[in-house]
Amino acid sequence: MPLQNHLVELERRHQALEREIQDALNHPSMDDTKLAELKRKKLQLKDQISRLRSSHAMVH
Repeated sequence: MPLQNHLVELERRHQALEREIQDALNHPSMDDTKLAELKRKKLQLKDQISRLRSSHAMVH
């Protein structure tokens, strides 16, 4: 998969997690452990996106 397509997919997943986190915050019955897991996954995606962008910038 070309880098740009990979970045787009990661960003799409990041946004989906953001929406899921916002939905969870709007429902107080959400399990705190589940919410923490969603936030951790979102942060991991953000880090992966940043690393890919940085490595791509170094190549060009």
